[in-house]
Amino acid sequence: PHTTSPSSCKPPQLLVHPFKIKRVVSRLRRRHTGEKPYSCQTCGKGFSSCDSLTVHTRTHTGEKPYPCNTCGKRFRQSSGLKSHMRTHKGERLYSCETCGKSFTKNVSLLLHRRTHRDKKSYTCSTCEERFICPLELDNHMRTHTGKKLYFCETCGKCFTHSSTLADHIRTHTGEKPYACETCTRRFSSRAYLKVHMRTHTGEKPFTCKTCGKGFRSCTHLIAHVRIHTGEKPYTCKVCGKRFSRSSGLKNHMMTHTGESAFSCETCGKNFSSCPPLIVHMRTHTGEKPYSCDTCGKEFSSTSHLKKHMIVHTGEKPYACDLCGKSFTSSSYLKVHMRSHTGEKPYSCKTCGKGFSSKPPLIVHMRTHTGEKPYTCNSCGERFTYATVWKNHMRAHDSHTASS
Repeated sequence: PHTTSPSSCKPPQLLVHPFKIKRVVSRLRRRHTGEKPYSCQTCGKGFSSCDSLTVHTRTHTGEKPYPCNTCGKRFRQSSGLKSHMRTHKGERLYSCETCGKSFTKNVSLLLHRRTHRDKKSYTCSTCEERFICPLELDNHMRTHTGKKLYFCETCGKCFTHSSTLADHIRTHTGEKPYACETCTRRFSSRAYLKVHMRTHTGEKPFTCKTCGKGFRSCTHLIAHVRIHTGEKPYTCKVCGKRFSRSSGLKNHMMTHTGESAFSCETCGKNFSSCPPLIVHMRTHTGEKPYSCDTCGKEFSSTSHLKKHMIVHTGEKPYACDLCGKSFTSSSYLKVHMRSHTGEKPYSCKTCGKGFSSKPPLIVHMRTHTGEKPYTCNSCGERFTYATVWKNHMRAHDSHTASS
């Protein structure tokens, strides 16, 4: 009979170091017991392993040690990089059995499945909005508490969510990883790309309840609603002037600082941003790229075309809350409101007389300067006011007709 030598009965050699086995066993034990001995010094969140704490800490520091060799995008975890690489390859390995929607990450599929089967069991105690999972509720609660755990190491600005910080960091790096498949324009965040895509589809899912106007994004709707409410949450710390948009305040501040990054090469006029400079340049070139479909009249800007269209529709969406009078534009309503408030923000520097809008101030200034810009083509007489000039011209016309 075959006999086995003592040497052949040796126990198999361990392929993993005993210390590593002990560490894995300890980690599994904590997963069942719920023990979390590792705490984040920034937010106090607990973790069952040191590795999990290390990855979490990067959400506060912004550290992303795993770069994509294709587009340069960086990630906090190697698994995040692995999932991201599928976006370049076009791989979507995880599909929903209910609706067929596919995802690059399994966790995205798991969260998506809940929209089909789960109830929104987690309720916000402040606004009573409901959520599918506690993570969504936790993220939402920061909108009420104002807690900002994530800070930018470049400028020090703080954010409530790590994803918002990631989008912000790209304003410093200039990275724009999200490309439009229609026009190849690139964006720093997926949200910006989503809004941009609506310029191609024409979709405007956000509607004003007051006038029915549609908008591509919620932020545009919020800014628009302030036209109706008169809310101006942005205040100039220098002169106290208030604005409905942060961009309006930003542009206004340049009037105090004297800063102007955009200048017209033809006349030297300065602008605080590029879009108004482009529109201004058309006053020199005569370009009018926007035409009315009804009468064919052409305009140098979309805003002028929109105002003109009201001539055909007769629409007056801007109503005065005090007397009910309606207007075709928000600027006309703004001037009208001063007839109720008595506000006269435009003053004559010579005599101090106040006016509710700029045009009557310009006319008034002619009484001091002696300027007479209106000339009669028949007799050469000059006039200060357009109304007097028109009446004079009619006198010539009637005289010509009678003779």
